[in-house]
Amino acid sequence: MYSRIIVPIAMDQLEHGEKVLERAKSLLDEGGEIILLNVVEDLNAYAQGYMIVDFPLEMIEASRKHAAQTLTDLKRKHGVKGRVEVRVGGAAGIINAFAEEMEGDLVIIASHRPGLIDYFIGSTASRVASHCKCAVLIDR
Repeated sequence: MYSRIIVPIAMDQLEHGEKVLERAKSLLDEGGEIILLNVVEDLNAYAQGYMIVDFPLEMIEASRKHAAQTLTDLKRKHGVKGRVEVRVGGAAGIINAFAEEMEGDLVIIASHRPGLIDYFIGSTASRVASHCKCAVLIDR
């Protein structure tokens, strides 16, 4: 059993996120906490020379607010004791740093079947599993 479980949830994978959240609840120690995490990708960070697109800060802030409300609703719906965090940046790096910062015991992350692009750049779940300092459970 675990006392602090980090559950990253992507806004485009909410159904899978709910399944992962239920699994986290079953693995949580009494008195433990689940932290629902969403990472809003900052696409401006990837634009260095590859594309000339500037995403307005308002768009990123709107995404942050939407994610925070969605995760708060999800937490309430599933009766989760814990909290919601939304960060901005690259998903895998933020998840790994957050797990270390929060001294997480376990990260439970949803994964999808890899597509061709995943073989070139790797999936978020793969990068989390490879570099996270705590236990990682990948749910497919």
